Amino acid sequence: MKKKGTRNKKNISVKAHKKRKHIIRDREKAAQNVSPVVEKYWFQRYNLFSKYDEGIKMDEEGWYSVTPEQIAIRHALRCVAATAKPNPVVIDCFAGVGGNAIQFARMCCSVVAIDIDPKKLELAINNAKIYGVQHCIDFIVGDFFQLAPSLKGDIVFLAPPWGGPSYKSIENFTLDFLKPRDGFTIFQFAQAIAPNIIMFLPRNVDLQQVEELSWLSSPPLEVEIEENYLQNNVKGVTAYFGGAACH
Repeated sequence: MKKKGTRNKKNISVKAHKKRKHIIRDREKAAQNVSPVVEKYWFQRYNLFSKYDEGIKMDEEGWYSVTPEQIAIRHALRCVAATAKPNPVVIDCFAGVGGNAIQFARMCCSVVAIDIDPKKLELAINNAKIYGVQHCIDFIVGDFFQLAPSLKGDIVFLAPPWGGPSYKSIENFTLDFLKPRDGFTIFQFAQAIAPNIIMFLPRNVDLQQVEELSWLSSPPLEVEIEENYLQNNVKGVTAYFGGAACH
């Protein structure tokens, strides 16, 4: 027979445990300067980087723009499948804090990671070291559009900025909303580098416009579009063009 009050003591103990967890979590957020803007992304930090606790660093934009790790792994697997080379060269044109570049490198790709912001690449270098792949990535600070004519690779990866979290409020996200230039211009620059292109886009992107990108080539490139899910939620859409499609 249970003693009187046992259940109450258990409930009090559980509440105290939950309170301690909240206090610890709040202290962690404060120590890492987590702003209200990125708080919800901080709760998903292990989806962004499984090795987050080992010293991963991000700026505010990195929190809401980095590709979740499982989706980045998917991109890397498709990249390897698209080429017959054992060590394909991937040009990551908007590398940010390195989420995709790291996974490409982990799949034995040689990666050229470009970003116009030197601080972001410092964070990307730090994060690549944590995954032990910094030696497989050439980090270049510069404007992709200025560098593009001198670049050659096997696959171009495009994850241009979506304009911040406000992209979700747009019912039909057209390619004009992409930064720093519209999607058609970005794609044309990528075509001069390699015939195989992977493009990561918002879940509410205008799919008809995405298909139209393939028509910029003569003959048109093959195109395949897939939705990317994480924990049963659509996180984005990936378009595969040329040899990257249909694998």
